[in-house]
Amino acid sequence: MNNIAVIGAGTMGNGIAHVFAQHGFKVFFVDISIAALEDGMVKIAKNIDRQVKKGEVTPEQKQVILAAITTFTDIAEGVKNADLVIEAVTENPSVKISVLQTIDQRAPVACIIASNTSSISITKLAATTNRADKFIGMHFMNPVPVMTLVEVISGYATSQATLAKIVAVISEIHKVALKSNDYPGFVANRILMPMINEAIYTLFEGVAGVEEIDGIMKLGMAHPMGPLQLADFIGLDVCLSILKVLHEGFGNPKYAPCPLLVNMVQAGDKGVKSGKGFYDYSQGNKELIVAVKRN
Repeated sequence: MNNIAVIGAGTMGNGIAHVFAQHGFKVFFVDISIAALEDGMVKIAKNIDRQVKKGEVTPEQKQVILAAITTFTDIAEGVKNADLVIEAVTENPSVKISVLQTIDQRAPVACIIASNTSSISITKLAATTNRADKFIGMHFMNPVPVMTLVEVISGYATSQATLAKIVAVISEIHKVALKSNDYPGFVANRILMPMINEAIYTLFEGVAGVEEIDGIMKLGMAHPMGPLQLADFIGLDVCLSILKVLHEGFGNPKYAPCPLLVNMVQAGDKGVKSGKGFYDYSQGNKELIVAVKRN
């Protein structure tokens, strides 16, 4: 497995492309937007610069990594020579299915298709293709170049051969594959999202403020980042989408999204990506953040 196509130039996509290129793979970086691809390449270069400063890679290696990535705005062209295609588009089932069906039609017969979905059923997505046995979930954590875990999800029809190949390739990029069965939210988000949702409810009901909630979880529970700030970094729209999947999938009211979260997303406050969520990022500096007052 040498050629990796990554579909989607957003935060997760550019991180995945970066990591594979860093470890000697040829990467086909695909997005329908030229601007998104350009922005993705700029972010990859900046992240490599951080690695150079830390002594993790050399300036010479930076050029090799960047040269290993070729950009495409046409999915068909981007996947035609791929051994593995990783879909990392928006967390919307209809969008993913449309993209996956195009990949399925254009990628080589032996190519494995993986989705970076954080909650959508792998079995459901696989069933829309003609290669369910070669379809799998590869849920990378954000930021991809830093986080070690890849949650690997086998669908109902995923073959053992496909699973073995994906576990092996994850090892090649120096990450750890941990397996999950295909149920709503898998493991990571089935546990994480109810905690974030409860933190939002705690704010919504006036139990405490943003800084107090996050501070208590950081100082009292040794979390590196409070749940509200973490939600901002994940994207409040993404959190809402995952909670909807959990709520619909299990039919349990404990997964119902907090009304405050729904209102914030509808208002366009999506966290870091929009400049404001539970904190204000309007100055463009993620380290200098001020809690936004919420009713």
